[in-house]
Amino acid sequence: MVMLSDRSEVLLPLTKQMAKVISKEFIEQLLQEIPDPEIPVISIVDLGIVRSVILENEKVIINITPTYSGCPAMMAIQKDIVARLKDEGIEHVEVNLVHDEVWTTDWINDAAKERLREYGIAPPEKSSPDKNLLTGKRSAVTCPRCGSIETSLISQFGSTACKALYRCESCREPFDYFKCH
Repeated sequence: MVMLSDRSEVLLPLTKQMAKVISKEFIEQLLQEIPDPEIPVISIVDLGIVRSVILENEKVIINITPTYSGCPAMMAIQKDIVARLKDEGIEHVEVNLVHDEVWTTDWINDAAKERLREYGIAPPEKSSPDKNLLTGKRSAVTCPRCGSIETSLISQFGSTACKALYRCESCREPFDYFKCH
């Protein structure tokens, strides 16, 4: 039987012989350990796709939002969440995709943006979608390697659909830019 000690903790049976008090904070720590499958230097929590953790009866419910409609990484992320929680003995896990609030790059935390830069991906520089492509204006994207703003767009789509491919005109290196959403 599951007993709620308060709204943020639940007693979950792990095996027939064991039970463990699980808190939302514990679950959130486990989720922080799960890297984004396309950008392994940031976690799914850093990316801002984890919308809620709910402890209900004998199960843990995780709601996640895709970075964009049709993101191919979502199935892998769902499997990674279930596997990580099962590694801790949590057997009853439900992972839901929620679309009622569209993901935005504003949800990427500042520490993750810095890790993106160090990894060689230019993080989103604005808090709203870049519409310069539609108006024919050039976007100023800073090179994550040398810091130059003398960059040029090579392709609207980089290594994944959520990134664009740029080249730095100063150091001549190509790099991905995480597009604003």
